Amino acid sequence: MWHLPDRLGFHNCLPLEEAWWHLFFKVTPPPQAPSWLSPNQSFLHILQKDLSEALIIAVTTRAIFSLEEEHRLYLEKGKEEYTRHQQANQDKPLPPGTAFAFIQAVQHVNKKILEGNPAEKDLFDILVLSNNSPESGVCIINSAKHYGLEISKFCFVSNEDSTQYLKSHGVKLFLSADRTDVCNALQRGVSAALVFQQEVQAPSIPLRVVFDGDAVLFSNETDQIFQEQGLEEAVQYEQAMEDVPMGEGPLKAFAMHLGKMRKKFSQEKSPIRTYLVTARSGRDMGIRAIKTLQEWGLEIDEAFFMDGAPKGPILAQIQPHIFFDDGLHNIQGAQNVGVPSAWVPSCC
Repeated sequence: MWHLPDRLGFHNCLPLEEAWWHLFFKVTPPPQAPSWLSPNQSFLHILQKDLSEALIIAVTTRAIFSLEEEHRLYLEKGKEEYTRHQQANQDKPLPPGTAFAFIQAVQHVNKKILEGNPAEKDLFDILVLSNNSPESGVCIINSAKHYGLEISKFCFVSNEDSTQYLKSHGVKLFLSADRTDVCNALQRGVSAALVFQQEVQAPSIPLRVVFDGDAVLFSNETDQIFQEQGLEEAVQYEQAMEDVPMGEGPLKAFAMHLGKMRKKFSQEKSPIRTYLVTARSGRDMGIRAIKTLQEWGLEIDEAFFMDGAPKGPILAQIQPHIFFDDGLHNIQGAQNVGVPSAWVPSCC
């Protein structure tokens, strides 16, 4: 059995932009790659990324690929049996997971950015983070290769809390299928959300990202008043604070960087579309939300103030690559209409 040497980077992190890249990837994407991924560009993208400027997204293996059966094997029979299974199936591509189409779509954004400015450094950079050993990670790398995914780093960290490395990599968004990981990341000040496994729709473009408002983009100050004192007090508070911007929510930093990338394009030609879908009433609580976005300089393509109505129908129309919300009932509604969803817990 071939073993990856420990010297391949920071804590078994494999930097594909180095010569080791050639062990796993070819410059021309395989036939399974999306039609809009131009041949002979993937390696160029990796070399051009500047980690001080890039929007770095970390995803766990269970977020990007469907590994539920393998996870059950790990829980029931232990790490050694799981590793043997992964090694025996290392050439069998894993099925796409919840975040798979999202990663494909950000790859398309990179392509469009470089078409406009080949010297651009502000690109998406994807890091796959796994609690597994390198020996069991060949299957993950081969799966990314099979689908033509442009992944610049794979980090195999045999540690109970791999989130301790997120900030050192400059991660702006962390997606995981493990709630403990997400809570640890949020407590470390990294934008993070919990993805739930579901069937993935066929990939499409442009990249579409939907944010909830309170406790996601914005702080949960008004939501706390609503929970403790009721809707009437929350409305009165919002009206009194109408000209005072709301505090930052856990996903503000990610949304701001995404908005900066969006400004590289005209609205008509942008490969990125962003949405606010909030339970707030537009009449009573919408003005402060809009003024907060203006104060931040964060442009949103479309905003929906639902006044407590279910979000599922509008999400079905938008068909986002990912929907962020702090309410599990809204996550369930999104899943019911086939929308990839990510829960931002406020109760860690």
